[in-house]
Amino acid sequence: MSQLRLPGHSVAVDWLAEHLGRPGLVVLDGSWYLPTSGRNPAREFLEGHIPGARFFDIDDCSDPDSTLPHTLPSPERFSACAQGVGVTNSSAVVVYDASGLNLSAPRVWWTFRYFGHDRVAVLDGGLAAWRRAGHPLETGASYLTLEVPEPFHTQPRPELLYTATQVLDASRRGSAQIVDMRPRGRFEGTAPEPRPGLRGGHVPGSRSLPYADLVDQDGMAIAGGELDRRLQEEGIRRDQPLVGTCGSGTSACAFAWIMAREGRDDVAIYDGSWSEWGARNDLPVDEGPPGSS
Repeated sequence: MSQLRLPGHSVAVDWLAEHLGRPGLVVLDGSWYLPTSGRNPAREFLEGHIPGARFFDIDDCSDPDSTLPHTLPSPERFSACAQGVGVTNSSAVVVYDASGLNLSAPRVWWTFRYFGHDRVAVLDGGLAAWRRAGHPLETGASYLTLEVPEPFHTQPRPELLYTATQVLDASRRGSAQIVDMRPRGRFEGTAPEPRPGLRGGHVPGSRSLPYADLVDQDGMAIAGGELDRRLQEEGIRRDQPLVGTCGSGTSACAFAWIMAREGRDDVAIYDGSWSEWGARNDLPVDEGPPGSS
């Protein structure tokens, strides 16, 4: 049996509706929200999701020994997570979320890619686009009765991951462009962080590109000339190595996904993001707009 072929790093609602239920296709709900949002993604999944989808818990599939939120798990833990939602190395995976902004689905996309699985895409527009197109939802979690699939083998790509030391080096040398996806006020240090104990501001030399600016009024990812305009406005150059950061390494992956759609599939992620940088007094911080310090 030939493997189902994904059209690229993203799929449209019409493509998913046509291929839903095909052998080898696994649909994952990767919804996640800030602790201050008051939303429970697991409960919302049970109340309504794309038929046949399985819930991928970003917090559960992380490093349990880290003091930082949902950092990358070990290869062994990720393999178990993939198996737990029925993903094998031959699976075609489509991830969506219910944020309306492609907030967290790209994090699941990036994590699969980091562990060597390229057959993964994000549903552009997510659950909102699915519902807007008039497609039905399913309730409950019948997928929990799945048989345990074959082992999922990982091949980590360390070049897609940046540490604080690497970000500090890039900040000082200008060897990579650091792109911060947090809302503008948090980047500039004028709005509080949602996690207590963190300083305000940003990594010196980084550029601001709030994740909400990467979608249009319908929550569809911007592309082409519109994306070029946003990058130019924020002083982000495509011809440099790119590193995404945010509050906790989730929405940063939306930048990596957007750029992969445009042919740049080498954007790295600073996994510790501001949860680490903002908590460490030994790391430098700038405030205000980019380049104002």
